[in-house]
Amino acid sequence: MGSRVPPLHPWPLNLLLERVAWEWQNRREIFGLPARRFFRLAGDVDLSVEIAGKRIATPVGPAAGPHTQLAQNIVLGWLAGARFFELKTVQVLDELEIDRPCIDMATVGTNIEWSQELTLAQSLTEYAKAWLLLAVLRRWEPLQEALGDPGDHIFELSVGYDLTGIQSEAMTRMIAGMKAAGPVIDRLRDDIPGPFKHLCDVEVAGDLTAAATLSTFHGCPPEEIEGIARHLMTAHGLDVTIKLNPTLLGEDRVLEILHNRLGFTEIPLVAEAFAGDLQFEQGAAMIERLADHASGLGRRFGIKLTNTLVVGNHRRVLPGDQVYLSGTPLHVLAVDLLDRLAGRLGRRLQLGPDPGEISVAFSAGIDKNNLTAAVALGLVPVTVCSDLLRPGGYGRLGQGLRRLAEDLRSKELRDLSDLRRDAQQAARVAGRRDAVAALAADLATAEGARPYARQSQKPLREVESPLQMFDCVACSHCVSVCPNNAFFQVPTPENCKLEAKHQYLLWAELCNDCGNCTTFCPEQGSPQSVKPRLYLNEQAWAAHQGEGFLLKGGPGGKWEIEGPQPAHDQLAQLLAEPEGLPLPATALTGDS
Repeated sequence: MGSRVPPLHPWPLNLLLERVAWEWQNRREIFGLPARRFFRLAGDVDLSVEIAGKRIATPVGPAAGPHTQLAQNIVLGWLAGARFFELKTVQVLDELEIDRPCIDMATVGTNIEWSQELTLAQSLTEYAKAWLLLAVLRRWEPLQEALGDPGDHIFELSVGYDLTGIQSEAMTRMIAGMKAAGPVIDRLRDDIPGPFKHLCDVEVAGDLTAAATLSTFHGCPPEEIEGIARHLMTAHGLDVTIKLNPTLLGEDRVLEILHNRLGFTEIPLVAEAFAGDLQFEQGAAMIERLADHASGLGRRFGIKLTNTLVVGNHRRVLPGDQVYLSGTPLHVLAVDLLDRLAGRLGRRLQLGPDPGEISVAFSAGIDKNNLTAAVALGLVPVTVCSDLLRPGGYGRLGQGLRRLAEDLRSKELRDLSDLRRDAQQAARVAGRRDAVAALAADLATAEGARPYARQSQKPLREVESPLQMFDCVACSHCVSVCPNNAFFQVPTPENCKLEAKHQYLLWAELCNDCGNCTTFCPEQGSPQSVKPRLYLNEQAWAAHQGEGFLLKGGPGGKWEIEGPQPAHDQLAQLLAEPEGLPLPATALTGDS
């Protein structure tokens, strides 16, 4: 990897599981997520759906992005109720230098973060590690009371961005590895530590995925998109979903919705993004051809709405002239595009109570308030990203699923098929073509659009005080909004001179400086730079020029700390407490 310093240094499996065991025993939480926020399936309603020939327990999960790059992120999503995981998009260029910060969720959500930040080999290991972790935790006895029977889940590969790259030897090897990951999983079994040793031979399927979502750059020629999809089906035997861009609506329609209907007049569109992108009729014809091709191969084909929207960098928080828009306005754009596609492709789409053969996935501004309406259309799966980057983090997923279950109960519906029939019947009574048309019509009204409009965006809380390494307003936002689970909190000891109830620390190896914690911190400063940065890997610490603190497991299960004074002594006092670091020092020393 030359002189490049990797932005992330994933934890080995033994450290992840040692942390799980410690946190569960001492705090009844896992990776900082309390058990009360786990999602447990209810027996009176059925939220399961079939995807790629497998029935999974819920139709929801994180979209390809910051929540599906590291193994512990995937575990957090699973604990919160995710059963579909669209893995972080991989491509042949696997040593990218992405500018920082790369995420800005202060208003509607923008980013410049678009591909994996691990090498392809690391990504394969991380996905296999997550697959094994879920198998172990699903059978770990202490969790069974909190989770019950979690049901099945699936991983879906996300690939980009051009045919040449996807046909490359490196990407061919990566895809083949995902389909036959048994050797990687078997190597990882040796890292399963003492508290879980009885599960080291847990049965785990070696095929991590049977499907891929294709993401392409804006401006990718239609014939190239089609060529990639055909290649994935024929060369790799994968079911394929292509991710569509909101530019299919055309510049005038996007402008009318974004500026006139929703009021985001400060967000400039980029004309070149529309001129160079797939046009609607081209896209519709391509979808039909690929559906026919897939049918001939005995494969499944689908579409996903939508990719992000390229816009001008109006806030100038992120570097560059252009950014990718996500969040609430994208939801209205995506539903409008869905309505147009449903009108054009009709019964071929898997929508409503009598679905066709082309599946329709959805990821655009989904949150707890609109999840039920999206699922009621027949959209499968429904994935989330922007909402999980807000305070509450992964736990927001469980909130949406609990509301979905409650919505079924309130209508005395048994499962999601009943929900689709109910939505379709209500639409027909209202004189609409179908449930998609009814939702699009509702979002076209002032009342229906209000939750997504600029006037509904609330300013973030701010206080006039500089952020300090120790003591702060203790809002915990840095913990919940971090997609990588890099932040954690520890209680302040009673005999300590510090005043706040909790102190906040950072696993530096898991932080890629995305900037999301800075956005939501009410104080003036950047938590990932100001709060104590802890390293467990000496090589990673040295690569970052010895910043922060290096932790080592010392005699008697005590932590040894290398780092600057006077913060060193305060940190040592915090970590000496029984409720200090959420990881036993013996995890590094190997002592029992």
